Amino acid sequence: MAPSKKKHAKNQASVIPGGFTVLSLQFSSDSAASHSLYVKEHRVRAERSSHRPLDRTLFVLNIPPYCSEDVVKDLFSQFGSVQSVELRDHPGSSQEAGPKLSKFFKPAEKQGFKVGYVVFQNSSSLPAVKSHPHDVPLVVCTEQRPVKTGLQKWIQQYTDSFIQPEQLQQKVDSFMEEYDKRKEEEAERQKKEAEEEQEDEEGWVKVTRGHKGAKARPHSEAANQRTLQREITKKKRKELLNFYTWQHRNTQKEHIAELRKKFEEDKQRIALLRAQRKFRPY
Repeated sequence: MAPSKKKHAKNQASVIPGGFTVLSLQFSSDSAASHSLYVKEHRVRAERSSHRPLDRTLFVLNIPPYCSEDVVKDLFSQFGSVQSVELRDHPGSSQEAGPKLSKFFKPAEKQGFKVGYVVFQNSSSLPAVKSHPHDVPLVVCTEQRPVKTGLQKWIQQYTDSFIQPEQLQQKVDSFMEEYDKRKEEEAERQKKEAEEEQEDEEGWVKVTRGHKGAKARPHSEAANQRTLQREITKKKRKELLNFYTWQHRNTQKEHIAELRKKFEEDKQRIALLRAQRKFRPY
């Protein structure tokens, strides 16, 4: 019975404290060295992005530098169809918002071990990954999927570092088109907000009700400026000028200071005119 128990233990998945499952990784089938990946189901309550669905996203740690996004996608495709792969230097929230920059406008990526987020198309793929036996390694470099390393990898990186002007011009044009489109949408949205939040003569703002299920939109900078200007105008209407003695005294001081300032400016202007009228034969 002892041999059967040992054989059964070999076919089991390796789970360590923290809920991580250990997957063995080999660069090639004839490689003697192995590498360990630590995976677990991605569950972050604070993250509500659809870019990383909680029931279909796998969190991967200790990804080696020779594994690109395409390599990671091929490695985990044996457990189910992979929708997307995201590699990062450190764990963090997804960067779904904002425009997606081209490789020409991104800083050079750091070479080192990374963390990854693998999104499957079906939730049934996650249990398949976590139940994968530890003694069955995932092979990175195969005949169908060769991975370049060493001198070949450096030559490929050097070749890719040259930018073709046609490709760069195409990327710049597409980025500017998307930028102009976003600016037009922002201007249209601010125009609609201004029309909806028009204030009448008595200071009342007409509030319209949106469709059912609509979420409140955050105030834009222009809307905040309009609100601040309205508050300042209301405060000036209610404020009583020269009602107290100290207000009347301050008003007189400001008026005298303004007169002195204008007097000095007039003196300088007159002196300049006199200097220009002098007769200078030489």
